[in-house]
Amino acid sequence: MKNVVWASLLATSAAMIAGCHGGEPAATSGAAQTMQARVVESQEQQVPVSLRSTGTVHARETAVVSAQMMGRIQQVLVREGDNVRAGQTLVVLDDAALRAQVEQAQAGVKAALNMQAAAQTNAALSASTLDRYKQLESEKSVSPQEMDEVSRRAEAAAANLEAVRAQTDAARAQESGARTMMSYTRLIAPFAGVVTARMADPGTMAAPGVPLLQVDQAGALQLQASVDESAIAAIHKGMKVQVGINGGSSTSVGGTNLAGTVAEIVPAADPSSHSFLVKIDLPSSSQARAGMYGTAEFANGARQAILIPRSAVVSRGSLSCAYVLDGQGIAQLHYLTLGAPLGNLVEVLSGISTGDKLVDEPSDRNLTGKRIEVRP
Repeated sequence: MKNVVWASLLATSAAMIAGCHGGEPAATSGAAQTMQARVVESQEQQVPVSLRSTGTVHARETAVVSAQMMGRIQQVLVREGDNVRAGQTLVVLDDAALRAQVEQAQAGVKAALNMQAAAQTNAALSASTLDRYKQLESEKSVSPQEMDEVSRRAEAAAANLEAVRAQTDAARAQESGARTMMSYTRLIAPFAGVVTARMADPGTMAAPGVPLLQVDQAGALQLQASVDESAIAAIHKGMKVQVGINGGSSTSVGGTNLAGTVAEIVPAADPSSHSFLVKIDLPSSSQARAGMYGTAEFANGARQAILIPRSAVVSRGSLSCAYVLDGQGIAQLHYLTLGAPLGNLVEVLSGISTGDKLVDEPSDRNLTGKRIEVRP
């Protein structure tokens, strides 16, 4: 009885081994069933090697708007998301005290001008008197003492005019300074763009250097990515880069690559991460926004790889497979380890060899053990 059981187990095991080549049972009949299918061949080709780096999208220029003087905020005229033009007033500070200083400076200029007019009249009169006395001196009609007195008065009048002119210039400079300080009460947009942050409201006390608003420049954006120091030698200014936005791959929003250009490589590495900041100019895109996550792929030479059409790959659960023909044209299921897709092709890391013939578009048919007749 034991011999019968062992013989049965051995027969069953042999049948299982014979039917499990490639992962699915093979046909047990002597003549393999023939089916028609298109056949493709795996090829060894050079594929590009790339360096991948992640980063964040930024405007090419960003300005943090802050006050240049102490003052209470009277008005904040914009909010986040508002588009602004260059020179547009964004924030207004209380200017009552500065307005009084401007008026006082204007009064000082007016007084100085009046003094200058009087000094100029006196200097002109002294000069004409001196000319008349010089004529009389030539006629021996004035004494030397009188001539000296007239000359000294003319010199004093001229010196007084110069002093008053200097006072006028000082008054004008004071007025200009007061007007400049007055201009600091109106904070303007440095360029056309969009307000991306508002950090203050009316009634807040503004101070020099304290951020009130942030404005991103309108127009094209940049991806700022960190590249490890070991790979930075492969990157250069003007290099074309494939960029994906908000997806973590080289495919952009909407499934189309964005073709970026390396605009700047910061020459000093970050000492904590040992990486360099690379700034990549991006083309205009209606879906790209500052602050989005992005991935850049930098070309770094090429390598040999085995490629097959993606249409030859079938799925068995979570596994990728392909039907490979042996020397007699019999299909066997091979499990594959796939690499990156390249258009209509996909790289195969293991499971087949160069020159293998595969069934194209097998769909859900079970072709294991079937003889494949090539269909044109």
